[in-house]
Amino acid sequence: MKKGTSFFIAIRYLWGRAHEGVRYLRGAAAGIAVSLVPIIVTLIVADGMIRGITDRYLELGTGHLQIMNYNDFEDEDETIRLIMELDGIRGVWPEQRGIGVLAGRTGKTGVTVRAIEPSFWDDPGSAKLLKIIDGVNKPSTDRDIVLGETLAENIGVKTGDTVRLMTVRTTEGGRMSPRTASFIVRGIISCGYNELDALWCIISYEGGKRVISSEQASSSYIVKINDPYRKAEDFSWDLHYKLSSSYSIFTWKDLLRSQYSSYQTTRQLLLFIMALIVIVAAVNVSSATSMLVLERQRDIAVLKVTGASVRGVTGVFLWGSLLTGFAGSIIGISLGLLIGVNINFLVRSLETVLSFISGLFNGEEVKILDPGFYLETIPIIIDWSAVLVIWLFTILCSVIASWIPAFKAGKLKPMELLRKT
Repeated sequence: MKKGTSFFIAIRYLWGRAHEGVRYLRGAAAGIAVSLVPIIVTLIVADGMIRGITDRYLELGTGHLQIMNYNDFEDEDETIRLIMELDGIRGVWPEQRGIGVLAGRTGKTGVTVRAIEPSFWDDPGSAKLLKIIDGVNKPSTDRDIVLGETLAENIGVKTGDTVRLMTVRTTEGGRMSPRTASFIVRGIISCGYNELDALWCIISYEGGKRVISSEQASSSYIVKINDPYRKAEDFSWDLHYKLSSSYSIFTWKDLLRSQYSSYQTTRQLLLFIMALIVIVAAVNVSSATSMLVLERQRDIAVLKVTGASVRGVTGVFLWGSLLTGFAGSIIGISLGLLIGVNINFLVRSLETVLSFISGLFNGEEVKILDPGFYLETIPIIIDWSAVLVIWLFTILCSVIASWIPAFKAGKLKPMELLRKT
C-alpha cells in the first residue's frame, strides 16, 4: 500500500459520494461541532466576565499596585517623585479609605469612603470604565461627594441633594466618638458593576482628611502601570528597592487573590464540564468507525488481497477519525467564535423578545444577566491558546476513541470477509 493511500481513502469515506458508511462519519463530525459550540461560548463569556470585573477593580478600585506605610506619610510629594522616576509608571495618587454610614432622603447604608486626588478619575483607565449618570465624575471641593448609581438609588438622592456622612474617630482618652459631616451630591456614576456601585462614595483627598480619622483610615498610594497583567510583579520588586523598608507594596493579585482565584476556579470547572460533552461526542466517532468497518468489509478485503498491511488498513480508519475530528472541530469552533463575539447583541435581543412576551401577560422585564451580579456588557476576550488546546484535544480524543475499531479492521482476514460478502 503506497504512502498516502490511507489518507486519500479516508478522505473519500468522509467527503466522497458513496452512500454507505459516509453518513456515520459526517454524523459524528456534526456531533463534535455541536458539542464545541457551548465550550467556546463559555470560554469567551467566562474570560470576558473575569477580565471585565477585574479591570474595574484594577482601574477604579485597588489600582495596579498599592503602597502602604503604616506610619503616617512624612513627605507625600517626595514619595510620589521617587515612584514616578521608574519607567512605565502611569500615575500615582495618595488615597485614604474608611468605613462610614451615609444617610440620604429615604434611607441610610454602610459605605466605603474613598478620599483620593480628583485626577485619579481622569486617568484613561478610569475614564474608560466610568459612566457619568448625572453631574460630574469627581468632587471639586472638600464639601462635594460623588456616589455610585446603586448607592444613590438605595438612599434616595440625586445630584444637588445634601447627604450626611457619619464616621468614627478616636478621642484622646481612647474612646470611640461619632463624627458627622454634610456633603452635596455633585455627581452620580456607574462602572457597570453593581457590587462596586453600591458601596462607593467618593470625596476629595482634602475632604477625607476632614472626616476620616487617621486611626480609622487605610492610607495608601494607588499606582498604575502600563501592563498590569504581566508587569505588576516586576514593578513591585523595583519599588521595593526604590523605597525604604517602612513601605509595604502589594500587587493587585495580592489584594484580589481570593476573589481572582474564585473566578479562575469557576472558569476551570465550567470548561471541565463542557469538556465532558466533547469527550462524549468523540466517543461517537468510535461508534461511527465501527459502523464504517462493518459496511466497508468488501473494501477491506480488496485492500488486503492487493497487499495492504495491517498498519495500512488501520491507518485508513484512523485517518478517517482524525479528519472527522478535524472537520467537526473547525465547524464547531467557528460557530462558537461567531456566537461568542456577538454574545452581547444576542443576549440583548433575547431579553427584548422575552420581555415582550412577558409584557403580554403583565409580567416584568426579563434580564438574563442579573446586573446585580454580572456586568451590563460582557467584554469580548478570546484566549487563542485555550482555543488551540481545545481544538487539539478534540482531534486527539477522536483518534483515541476510534483506535480499537480501526485496529480490529486491520486484523480482519480477507478470505473470511469475502465469504461473508
